[in-house]
Amino acid sequence: EDAKEFVEAFFEEIRESLASGEPVKLSGFGSFELRDKAERPGRNPKTGEEIPISARRVVTFRAGQKLRAKMEELSERK
Repeated sequence: EDAKEFVEAFFEEIRESLASGEPVKLSGFGSFELRDKAERPGRNPKTGEEIPISARRVVTFRAGQKLRAKMEELSERK
């Protein structure tokens, strides 16, 4: 129960920081940022009809060097 509360508080802190426009950097892990995506053309897969995909903000994650190195090490074991 304590772990669940900690994780929820942790993610709430990340949400609040991103909402205020601040990037979130976690040492040894990576960083989260908000990015604006422009409107672009899309397609309805059922009908093939072209429809616009509206502009929006998305959260992006960029893995840090330590995390990338660890993932590379794990993938080499396979």
